Amino acid sequence: MKARTTPDANIEKTEKGYLLKIPAGDSSSYRFAQIDDYFGLPRRKFPHHSLTLSLRAKTSSLNLPGTWGFGLWNDPFGMSLGFGANRFRLPTLPNAAWFFGASKENYLSFGDKPAQGFLAQTFRSPAFHPLLIPAGLVFPISRKTTRKLLGKVIAEDATTLSMDVTQWHSYKLEWDENRIIWYVDEVQVFESPISPKPPLGLVIWIDNQYAAFTPQGKMSYGVLEGKEEWLEIEDLIMTQN
Repeated sequence: MKARTTPDANIEKTEKGYLLKIPAGDSSSYRFAQIDDYFGLPRRKFPHHSLTLSLRAKTSSLNLPGTWGFGLWNDPFGMSLGFGANRFRLPTLPNAAWFFGASKENYLSFGDKPAQGFLAQTFRSPAFHPLLIPAGLVFPISRKTTRKLLGKVIAEDATTLSMDVTQWHSYKLEWDENRIIWYVDEVQVFESPISPKPPLGLVIWIDNQYAAFTPQGKMSYGVLEGKEEWLEIEDLIMTQN
């Protein structure tokens, strides 16, 4: 596990886990704190092909500005365009399964799935698809059409979780090649057959960044003003399925 932060953010080791904290600031600088187990690895060597992840977590606010969460992904953006500050790697299509918090400035769906709030969310994408060629060609002309083409390539599923994330809850994610199941406080809250393609890496983070690609074709990203915020986790357990 590797802990990484921007200046003035920090990660504290607690008795049972970690406290990830970002400082107050304006919208001129990116602030993040992240723990992961793939830093420095090429995507083909990410460590997980199936996994059950469980932990307890709570946050400082109901509506954190930016994004936060925990789960598994393939670090598709590669150059810090969305969630993280990792070594350079070329962007790719997303594969992810996680508990994901996204403030109202975000719109993180290529179809008609929930795109903001606190989500149980999954993406599955191929390494390449023939529709990516026309998507790339029409992008300078019509971002709305590009989004529709990407929606045909990227399979996704999500549901909104209505709960007080500032209180301790237990979370569990079961991932294998056939399905994903999400649990909160030992109760199943969502199940999907859309299982991301491995290998994936574990990521736990909080930041002040947003990204949006709306159904109208509007594309935006940036960082948000905010007060000091934090995500605390404990009792982290990972079991290979």
